[in-house]
Amino acid sequence: MKEQSEIKLHLLFPLKTMIVMAVVLLAISMTFAFRSRNNIMGNTKNDNAINTDSAESVKAFMQVYKVLMSPACMNCHPAGDAPLQGLDGHPHTMNVKRGKDGTGLYAAKCSNCHQPQNTPGSHTPPGSPDWQLPPENMKMIFQGRTPHQLALQLMNYNQNGHKNKEQLIAHARTTLVKKGWDLGEGRIQPPMSYSSFVIVWDEWIKKGGYAPGQ
Repeated sequence: MKEQSEIKLHLLFPLKTMIVMAVVLLAISMTFAFRSRNNIMGNTKNDNAINTDSAESVKAFMQVYKVLMSPACMNCHPAGDAPLQGLDGHPHTMNVKRGKDGTGLYAAKCSNCHQPQNTPGSHTPPGSPDWQLPPENMKMIFQGRTPHQLALQLMNYNQNGHKNKEQLIAHARTTLVKKGWDLGEGRIQPPMSYSSFVIVWDEWIKKGGYAPGQ
């Protein structure tokens, strides 16, 4: 009897072990499934049901990129601290510099020449109430950036002026961005209309804000 009991115990322990292991594995798999579901739901909720379609997002950004590389945009997003001028992107005359807050350095302030409205006449200073470059601590450089680099920069909260996706979408509606299509007489506008730009800008962001390949 004793030998039979020992045999039963030996058989019972492996069975119990197998049951416990099965329960543990089931619990782990359910936990991962729950977390994955929560992550998907959380991303959808946080991004307002944004459809992350990478192919369409990248396609839209390539249209955005053409606008951002045009003189109307890039001249105020230089690699250095001097704003650019003209179709050839030459440094601004009169040795104008960015300054700490982007409004100029010392007495050479942007507002000295760039009034709240465009100055009448051909090739005269364009104007806007908030005319300036990005500040020194957040230069937001466009010049020389590849599509891959610029897309990553624009989606980086620490490099884009601390903007989330919703704020980036709103930024395209600001007076200063709109000014790129109203720079005064004699100036060439970006390669697509403002309304078309807003459409592809929104599409790029709402479908994931993906960066083109390197």
